[in-house]
Amino acid sequence: MSFSTVQHQRVRRRATRAALAGLAGLMLAGCSVRQLAIKQLGSALAESAGGAFAAESDIEFAGQAVPFSLKLIESLLLEQPENKELLAAAAGGFTQYAYVWVQQPADFIEADDFSRAQHERERARAFYLRAHGYALRGLAAGDPRFGTLFLSSPAEALARFSASDLPLLYWGAASLGAAISLGKTEPELIARQSQFAALLERAFALNPDWENGAVRELMMAYELARPGGSADAVERARKQFEKIVEMASGRRASPFVSFAESVSIQEQDKKEFIELLNRALAIDADRTPSSRLANVVAQQRARWLLERVDDLFLE
Repeated sequence: MSFSTVQHQRVRRRATRAALAGLAGLMLAGCSVRQLAIKQLGSALAESAGGAFAAESDIEFAGQAVPFSLKLIESLLLEQPENKELLAAAAGGFTQYAYVWVQQPADFIEADDFSRAQHERERARAFYLRAHGYALRGLAAGDPRFGTLFLSSPAEALARFSASDLPLLYWGAASLGAAISLGKTEPELIARQSQFAALLERAFALNPDWENGAVRELMMAYELARPGGSADAVERARKQFEKIVEMASGRRASPFVSFAESVSIQEQDKKEFIELLNRALAIDADRTPSSRLANVVAQQRARWLLERVDDLFLE
């Protein structure tokens, strides 16, 4: 074999190696671009819950669009299973969908179709548990020990989390609490009350005023349902309510509805019940576009509750 032939083969081998290296680089770059695109799309979807959807005034129209967004988020999570932003969006999205478009409509039809209402509540509970699973995945991301520790010592497992983890903590608590409320006869769910309490109390300790009092509103409901509740549970709930109203400055309807439904009925204070619901209905949903849909949903429930006054209060 001549020197020129050997040299030619060497050149070819070098060219081949260079081509393979270049191809690998392109593949890696393509993977990087794909993951970046997924991350950016995920961020946009996560923000949409606080943007386009939150500003919608037509509940039915929003309800038709939400499932597509949720399935898209789940598809993206197949590509990035530990993306905390996507996991928080999934947890929040499924929790809100379950309440607004499954559980609340079930409440509205219960008097006319009890079996259908129960079926829808079972669906809502399944969505809540799916949401809770996503929240726990977000909290466990990068920490393989979290799951085991959370089961044995929830408060200890959550102690390391900071304010940046509030969306996962809050939606983890809200979804589990809602599932427990719909599964009061299921021992497995009731046994998870300590997990719900740990999630809520950690979120409350980090920032009770997060999202215009969303954490406080959940705590307000919990004060009345604490295992072995204290004698001053109603007063503690009332203090949370008053703080939320002060913070919201007449921009949020849900605290009035929540307090009327949880406290006024329990206390059989019909006058307060009606006054609170009328205050909720008096709020201009268009005044705060970022809370428009939430206010419309709360006002829809307020009207339904007012129609049931005679069934809720004993004369």
